[in-house]
Amino acid sequence: MSYDEELAERVEDLLGVRRDATPKRMFGGVAWMVNGNMAVVVRNEGGLMIRVSPDDHEAVLAEPGAATTVMRGHPMRGWITVSPEACATPSEVAAWVDRGLAYVLSLPAK
Repeated sequence: MSYDEELAERVEDLLGVRRDATPKRMFGGVAWMVNGNMAVVVRNEGGLMIRVSPDDHEAVLAEPGAATTVMRGHPMRGWITVSPEACATPSEVAAWVDRGLAYVLSLPAK
């Protein structure tokens, strides 16, 4: 399965206006790097993967459609997988993208 191109366009509309944001194909989807830090991924399985503060991880899990990202069998604290149903509208996509962007802007540039 390839990634959701419509969802990728929504993310691009939000982040593409930033000079510090760069899309990059990876994980079978497309990720947006901001100042060299990965902020948002449109997943090939559908939905998004968002970077959040590890301190906020548990609180974010309380939101509908949010789950801990698991890679190679290991849960990734600070990464949230967002179900396709939880990012179906432009306002939902914007809220998740804003969350990922806010956290990576707090990190040092790479």
